[in-house]
Amino acid sequence: MLELRGITKRFGSVVANDGIDLDVPPGSLHAVLGENGAGKSTLMKILSGFLPPDAGRIRLDGQEVPTGSPRAALQAGIGMLHQDPLVCLPFTALDNFVLGRRGRIDRAAARRELGELCARFDFDIDPDVRARALSVGERQQLEIVRLLSLGVKVLILDEPTSGISSEQRTKLFAALRTLAADGLIVLFVSHKLEEVEELCDRVTVIRSGKVVGERTLPCPADELVELMFGEVVVSSGRPVVEIGSPALRVAGLAAGGGRQRIADVSMEVRAGEVVGLAGLEGSGQRTLLRVLAGLEPVRAGTVEIAGRRLDGSSYEHFVAAGVHYLPAGRLEEGLVPGLTIAEHLTLAARLPEWVVDWDAARIRAEEAIEHFRIKGGPDTPADALSGGNQQRLLLAMMPKDLRVLLMEHPTRGLDIESADYVWSRLLARRESGTAIVFSSADLDELVGYADRVVVFFSGRVLADLAAAELTADRLGTLIGGKVAS
Repeated sequence: MLELRGITKRFGSVVANDGIDLDVPPGSLHAVLGENGAGKSTLMKILSGFLPPDAGRIRLDGQEVPTGSPRAALQAGIGMLHQDPLVCLPFTALDNFVLGRRGRIDRAAARRELGELCARFDFDIDPDVRARALSVGERQQLEIVRLLSLGVKVLILDEPTSGISSEQRTKLFAALRTLAADGLIVLFVSHKLEEVEELCDRVTVIRSGKVVGERTLPCPADELVELMFGEVVVSSGRPVVEIGSPALRVAGLAAGGGRQRIADVSMEVRAGEVVGLAGLEGSGQRTLLRVLAGLEPVRAGTVEIAGRRLDGSSYEHFVAAGVHYLPAGRLEEGLVPGLTIAEHLTLAARLPEWVVDWDAARIRAEEAIEHFRIKGGPDTPADALSGGNQQRLLLAMMPKDLRVLLMEHPTRGLDIESADYVWSRLLARRESGTAIVFSSADLDELVGYADRVVVFFSGRVLADLAAAELTADRLGTLIGGKVAS
């Protein structure tokens, strides 16, 4: 039995957790729901030892769990799979698997154990591959088996399905059901109601740092949404915008290598048009986006922005041409951990002055915080923000005038309201002629926001269809490599 009593955590004047009580019996698949910034991730970080609480206590199987130490939490049997898996990218999968162990390591035995755990859950992980070559889903699988090898009794998953393929999600859910059947406690933090309903047997809803309700599943979705937000959220929809002249054109494009390669890719995106990129993880979408941003070299073919050839040009040339890239890894690639909101906005402004006027910078930050509804202050570090607020900061950092906006999983880990807000800001860019190209593992997002969907399979374009012709089911069939009639 896992028991949390009176867990309280403050960050300055913000109360992230306000006297939270929670009881979870063994063998549970228990969901924790809440909007971005509600306090659910803070609660899980306290439970897993990454943050100390200001008040409260944690007990597992009747024993007090020391707080404020990930090692102590692991030794007590509590492990956490973060939204961005904690893997060392230059290390091999086997190196990452043995991280956290003390004393002399028997690598041959560790290799066998890794293989046995992967086989049990149908995970396909090469022990000798570098972690940077693994997809987000494969890094999650590696972190899960590592935590299991350390003997966890409570497994916490924070937004685990954001940015992974549907096949990997299926494997993940099957593994979690197996673990719960073996008596483990699985805490599933998510904003996706359909996944919570599919996987979990009970749900706790947190709003503004407090528990506002618990429900046994199944439960009406509207009831859960109302608990999360205090009202039923209605999507703002997609405005109609006139499509202009070509903003982006690629022909016969080849780039990347190994699993990330693309070959003979040709496509055109017009001003004001939204094009979605679909496919299994590693099918070529990420490589294409990085090529279009000037971050990946071109091996063959051409890239044109507003009629200007840019293949072979540097990232700075793409930026100067009006291209902007929003990566999936917000803290890894988009933001700088430790820097504040004001510092990020000052960097993004590319001001000509050598000396920063910090009073003016704070005023700019306060205006952006209000305009983009960021839950934080000018001096709040980016890594202290929730996922939704990190995404809002990235939006605030975007240049005003853009020809092409490239995005990888733009609403990864965001709740319904935050995702709708992000898309309302993005789609407003179309009115000034910005072309948008985005990849997503969320089929409903692709169908709901794209004018066209380009489907990748094994590094090549399999189909290019109007979103109006698609349903999530048909798109899922195409992603699997089958051209539907």
